Amino acid sequence: MDEEDAMGGTETGGNLAPPPADPALLLADFVNTLDVESATDEITTPGGLAGWLAGRGLMPEGAGASDADVRTAVALREGLREAMEAHHRPDEADIPDDLEDVLAALPLRVSLAGPRPALVPLDPLGAAAGGLARIAAAVMDSVAAGTWPRLKTCQIDTCRWAFLDTSKNRSRSWCSMKVCGNRAKTRAYRARRRAPA
Repeated sequence: MDEEDAMGGTETGGNLAPPPADPALLLADFVNTLDVESATDEITTPGGLAGWLAGRGLMPEGAGASDADVRTAVALREGLREAMEAHHRPDEADIPDDLEDVLAALPLRVSLAGPRPALVPLDPLGAAAGGLARIAAAVMDSVAAGTWPRLKTCQIDTCRWAFLDTSKNRSRSWCSMKVCGNRAKTRAYRARRRAPA
């Protein structure tokens, strides 16, 4: 897929690396932990979730996650996917209730310690809840960067890959024109040919 950008993160001196520079790509990367087309999910186990978060500098290497963290992560991911899906229809966009509930439960606070006010986890060096809170904070960072409304999901039901719409008119519908766009256009062409005159 076009938007499979790796989000590197390392632990240095007992501290976490700063979150990825582009919060929109972090959010897309998180939503894409479920590959709908291949039915593979990177965060269905506590170990998988902990490894994914640690691999992006969102929690320390070796820190643990629980089954409850996995449920929270999946609810956050699928809520974000629905919110990104709604960006195709901004006039009708509605935040899913489940997403609001998950966001309300994540441990965040406002910090004035950096160059600008920021949302930070209450326990930045804690386990998975702090890492998931950093993903939630990335939503506000993406809004501040102007990229939040450009985060969308592929309109092919069997794909639903999250991507950043970088088109000038913000009208991109597919994660990749070469793959999903071509499939959609081929289906539409065949449907027109089959339609009675």
